[in-house]
Amino acid sequence: MGEVILDALKDTLILFPFLFVLYLLIELMEHKTGVGKPRRALSGKAAPLLGTGLGLVPMCGFSVMAAKLYEHRHVTLGTLVAVFTATNDEALLVLLLSAGTAGGVHALLGAAALVGCKFVLGVFAGYFLDLFFAKETVPLPEHHEHDHEHEHEHEHDHEHDHEHDHEHEHGAEGDGSGECGCAELSPCEHKHENKLSLYLWSPLLHALQVAAFVLLVNFAFGTLFYLLGEEKVVGFLQGTGYWYQPLVCAFLGAVPNCAASVVLAEVYAIGGIGFGGLLGGLVVNAGLGYLILFRKNTWKRGLAIFAGMLLFGIAVGYCANAVQLALVL
Repeated sequence: MGEVILDALKDTLILFPFLFVLYLLIELMEHKTGVGKPRRALSGKAAPLLGTGLGLVPMCGFSVMAAKLYEHRHVTLGTLVAVFTATNDEALLVLLLSAGTAGGVHALLGAAALVGCKFVLGVFAGYFLDLFFAKETVPLPEHHEHDHEHEHEHEHDHEHDHEHDHEHEHGAEGDGSGECGCAELSPCEHKHENKLSLYLWSPLLHALQVAAFVLLVNFAFGTLFYLLGEEKVVGFLQGTGYWYQPLVCAFLGAVPNCAASVVLAEVYAIGGIGFGGLLGGLVVNAGLGYLILFRKNTWKRGLAIFAGMLLFGIAVGYCANAVQLALVL
């Protein structure tokens, strides 16, 4: 049981830097800063392609970042689904590390096919959804810096009022132009006097809150796998049959924990499931990204996205099995 706790802590600590950088990025994007200027690239024409490429990196942090950015409407639904579809968690690493085993060639071929299929599926799903849902993304207005959706809204309003008082005072004392007279300071630097709170403590607090939630989920699913036993899970997958595997693997891949992707990759490497089962399960598997979608007031939309990913993974798994069967015959 101690191993379960250590694994939960390790996975959460690995994710925490991603969370902190993510919330810092969101703060910068929601203010008039130089970092926020390239934000259109996140919802531009190349966004699904870029999202698919990031999702293929064997780390769960990118799916979490995509989900949080989507929650703030900085990325489109298509980009989010592209990242989710391409995400492999640790499955790709497991397949590559299996190269030295008896089924090494089988595992390497599976890894290559997995990357190729997920890239095509991610790009296709991303651009297809953006044809219908691209307008969901709410662009940040150019001249409105106080569009926050969290607890700092009142603090920013107070600072905004202070800024007007400050400018009025200097305008009366100066040459009547209403300018501050401090050439070395930009207007943005007057707006947010407490930058330490805005760009350090706020992202840190949000990251800690999400990390605590992730830790609980990691511990819960780690305990579940511990009680069930990995051998029983592997045996169950091997006994489900060729045409039932995509269905069962898709539901297993829906578990928001890296253990699910590891089990799928290990069972495939030893020949326990076919490629259709592996692909279907890993298309659904988006790591911890689903947890972000179910937080706060986004759970209905998150449930719809989750159901869509599940159906997509099942369909892809059965299609892969059908193609594989046709090639054999």
